[in-house]
Amino acid sequence: MTEPATRTTVAGGQRLTYLVKRLEMAERSRMEEVLGPLGMTLQQYTALSLLERRGGLSSAQLARRHYVTPQAMHLLVTAMERDGLIERRVDGENRRILRAWLTERGEEALFACHRAVDDVEGRMIAALGDDEATSFARALERCLDALAEPRIPPAATTS
Repeated sequence: MTEPATRTTVAGGQRLTYLVKRLEMAERSRMEEVLGPLGMTLQQYTALSLLERRGGLSSAQLARRHYVTPQAMHLLVTAMERDGLIERRVDGENRRILRAWLTERGEEALFACHRAVDDVEGRMIAALGDDEATSFARALERCLDALAEPRIPPAATTS
């Protein structure tokens, strides 16, 4: 017996969540392939990209935006600081907070990584037309927005 198609399945009966996960895993694998020879991990690239968009984030803020634990981010930030990719400065209002900033070396490394990642992204959307790629990006943004806040299930009623 086959299950009826719903909005969460596509041709072939695959769930959209399964396709999204497959895409993420394939993209992650290709990213690691191109970043490795540049001496960069995917985790470092993600953190540096976050700092490029908004410098001065604390380790806790980076952890939330990177979807990792504060402990994991602390290790990553410490390693990136040791490697000269970032520098940390004391926050002007709270001296216990250290804010991370890209160094010149970090900016240069990130630029090289962006070029490699551009190739991966280009390969990923090569089969799409310009309008399709734009629609795909907008659809992903809307899906992310829809899942931004956790949905609290209705309270279970007891009879």
